[in-house]
Amino acid sequence: MKYGCIGEKLGHSFSKEIHNRLFNYEYELKEIEKQNLEGFMLEKNFCAVNVTIPYKEKVIPYLDYVDETAQKIGAVNTIVNKDGKLCGYNTDFLGLRALILKNKIRLENKKVLILGSGGTAKTAYAVCKSLNAREVYKLSRQQKDGCITYDDAYLNHTDADVLINTTPLGMYPNTDAAADINAFINLSAVVDAVYNPLSSKLVCKARERGILAVGGLYMLVAQAAFAAELFTGQKVEAYRIDEIFKKMFLLKQNIVLIGMPSCGKSTIGKRLAKELKMNFVDTDAMIQEKTGKTPSQIITEQGEKVFRDIEAEAVFEASRLQHTVIATGGGAVLRKDNIAFLKQNGRIYYIDRPLDFLTATNDRPLSSTREAIERRYNERYEIYLSAADVKYSATDSLEQNVNNIKEDFLNENTCN
Repeated sequence: MKYGCIGEKLGHSFSKEIHNRLFNYEYELKEIEKQNLEGFMLEKNFCAVNVTIPYKEKVIPYLDYVDETAQKIGAVNTIVNKDGKLCGYNTDFLGLRALILKNKIRLENKKVLILGSGGTAKTAYAVCKSLNAREVYKLSRQQKDGCITYDDAYLNHTDADVLINTTPLGMYPNTDAAADINAFINLSAVVDAVYNPLSSKLVCKARERGILAVGGLYMLVAQAAFAAELFTGQKVEAYRIDEIFKKMFLLKQNIVLIGMPSCGKSTIGKRLAKELKMNFVDTDAMIQEKTGKTPSQIITEQGEKVFRDIEAEAVFEASRLQHTVIATGGGAVLRKDNIAFLKQNGRIYYIDRPLDFLTATNDRPLSSTREAIERRYNERYEIYLSAADVKYSATDSLEQNVNNIKEDFLNENTCN
């Protein structure tokens, strides 16, 4: 192993892709079980590695040198083998600081709660202090190592200004929210170190409240760039961090199309996928492939509730994809969980075709007549609007519809 990342579970990791874009050197993802960490460290059979959960603290006893920042934090995420001497550094500090500053999140004179007690939590604590936060508390399930409990936070710290999640909770496949943000009435920002999905459930919940919330992909790219400098001795310019972040974000993000039956989601979606070199899935087609029946047959034979349950499974499966155009069924928005999952990796576009141009067909039992279509449209219109990141009024030109969405998707400049 020349260069790489070590951790217990790395199936979610984007690190190999990022480092290959930085310098295109040999970089491996190496999962190590806890009982094998000592052997790996003593063998020293690597040039340099990144370290992730749960080993950022555990590697320190095996190091010959730990730089001042990493010493103060008590966590190492980068190790360089210098002629058999293992030297430890913490580039997470620079990465998290870059994420916060990039998004213009102010910590000065603010109360900050850090979710977690491990190595990344210690790093976040140091970053908060460097940015002049007034009060900083680490949260843990148990009151230990200077942490307060979540129950204490919900009882006595509901006035917190900023939440920073450093736990793996929210990372695929465990996508639950790391905390109940509704308990905190004064939040101005939420920062989540989780980067896969692009927007964790915690981030999505914060955005629903109008709170500035960012995921961890920019932090990951930035810390990787600083680590690569230590690996190679070569400088990575700041503009390259921004370039790689944007490229990675576009390669991971989905385009999600919502709207009424016959509004053109599948037609527009297939063309978008072709022009953007993305994958394409239609959740109705996924349902038919899985069940052997069309949505219409399921609704007619088993009822709408059974269909919505099956549809929810298809939407959840589609939401975990990346770099994919997803065309959803007309009623997929009726369940809030569907939208919540789709937002984690997707930008949602509502294709609003005028009611007069929507077509009633016998193969759609919920919109088989003109009256039924009008009723569905009126029932769902506000739901479509609230679910969408962007609304486009569909035109008669397929090319124009595709170009509108493509232009927005490629030019979207938000960090997360």
